[in-house]
Amino acid sequence: MTEPSNSIRLWAPDERPREKLLQKGPSTLSDAELLAIFIGTGTRDESAVDIARRILASCGNSVVELGRLSLHDLTAFKGMGAAKGVSVLAAIELSRRRRSGEVIEKKRVATSRDVYEYFAESMGDLVHEEFWAMFLTRNNKVITTEKLGEGGFNSTVVDPKKVFARALGHNASGVIVAHNHPSGNLSPSQEDRKITRKLFLTGKNLDLPVLDHIIVTQQGYFSFADEGILDAE
Repeated sequence: MTEPSNSIRLWAPDERPREKLLQKGPSTLSDAELLAIFIGTGTRDESAVDIARRILASCGNSVVELGRLSLHDLTAFKGMGAAKGVSVLAAIELSRRRRSGEVIEKKRVATSRDVYEYFAESMGDLVHEEFWAMFLTRNNKVITTEKLGEGGFNSTVVDPKKVFARALGHNASGVIVAHNHPSGNLSPSQEDRKITRKLFLTGKNLDLPVLDHIIVTQQGYFSFADEGILDAE
């Protein structure tokens, strides 16, 4: 069978994404070329790089926006079946976990920005809300973090009993909670204020303080502690 004229196999060896990576290193590849490696194959009309360029163009050529695409979004592109979409999503998730691991290896959080930079990796580009807790030692070293709730676009379910049960289980001395606002709105809602107050008072009674509540967006964050309203009515 004749190769399509745009087949990557017909390109010069040092211009094919895989060969280029092997010869020159991954940093020499464009975003489209890297994405094409995960896509694998093209169609009779387009190479894998062409498909990758189309997908990136739809995201404003932003790899951050690419990370927000679902499997349904990816398979809507011509030439992208479920298997290719799954490969791309797996690569994106692995990248998220690597970045999260790099932050957590610092072990100690000293400021609200430290907390934001950790949670932004796991929540910043989500299209639904998630609620996470960070469990700390007495000198603010991170023991672990856990996702404790997940909701729709506008709300998430938070169970204070679960937060403190997990904190006690980890023998934590302090807790920081965080959730994301997919809308990008940094202002806390009345429900955000209500649950923060409830968590703060419960922690105070248990001698297991809630040190902050961070609202995460792609653009930045809101810290209840920095704003002096952690224990506000």
